[in-house]
Amino acid sequence: MKRHSLIRQIADRFFASKLNCLGLTAVVALFVIAIFAPFIANNRPYYYTENQKTTYPILTEVPLLNHFVSYPQYRDTDFRALDREGAALLMPPIPYSPTEIDLDSTLVSPGSKHLMGTDEQGRDIASRMIHGAQISLSVGFVAVSIYVIIGIFIGSLAGYFGGRIDMVISRLMEVVMCFPTFFLILAVLGFIGPSLFNIMVVIGLTSWTGIARLVRGEFLRLRGQEFVLGIKALGASTPRIIFKHILPNAFSPVMVAITFGIASAILIESSLSFLGFGVQPPTPSWGDILSQSREFMDIAWWLMFFPGAAIFVTILSFNLVGEGLRDALDPKT
Repeated sequence: MKRHSLIRQIADRFFASKLNCLGLTAVVALFVIAIFAPFIANNRPYYYTENQKTTYPILTEVPLLNHFVSYPQYRDTDFRALDREGAALLMPPIPYSPTEIDLDSTLVSPGSKHLMGTDEQGRDIASRMIHGAQISLSVGFVAVSIYVIIGIFIGSLAGYFGGRIDMVISRLMEVVMCFPTFFLILAVLGFIGPSLFNIMVVIGLTSWTGIARLVRGEFLRLRGQEFVLGIKALGASTPRIIFKHILPNAFSPVMVAITFGIASAILIESSLSFLGFGVQPPTPSWGDILSQSREFMDIAWWLMFFPGAAIFVTILSFNLVGEGLRDALDPKT
């Protein structure tokens, strides 16, 4: 009987569930939308040809590339209205910028022109939703990366050395855990001011205790096993033992916590934006769009429905992936 590798066995257990596959598909789709947002929703064409000269205005809207490409002659050009003889252009599927204001199209209901309608300033909701996915994923991954690094470092020290170091770190974790995370984030942002960078850093610096406790528990379990004692007997250095031999064996529960942590960070960012402490306008954010719906709930249902549905589906998808990983990595299964 052919034996499969451990990774193959984990993958087989994960993909055996249709819910896991559905959640992973939604997460991948969200990644694709976020990465290619400037090419999906933009008021700059992919290319514009006039007088046998071709330019690529959409590149000015792509991060990193916009430092090398500049078309100042098109700065105020509305390409959607161009109809010149000998000119050719190709617009994105959603030909609107997320910050473009059109006071002649305020609170337009979803239709062929605006797939998800517009807000009170005439901004296209579909474009803002697509670009808002970038904000949500950026906050989720950067914030989680920060507190995973902090949690792994602190949890490794506590679990490996034990004794007084473990006692001091454990008391520190208990103190941090006494404060409600969301209200602590609100208090800190009230002092330093809301911005995308501040949100990511504050979430990262206030949410590391869960990872630290997981890593500490795994280190306490693994540090007395034979392979660790053998490595110590061979004279390996402490950092080598911790990061090369014990940590890889303790990383499975951390992977599961990362997926749940991303979902939690996205929800926190949306909540902060809803309350006005998150990403500031005109930067598109799901929470900010949802916040606008409070004033127009009776006449503009789409302002509540689309961002609410996006937040719900995103959180559910990451949770499904997290539960699937937890079950697939569980040796008891």
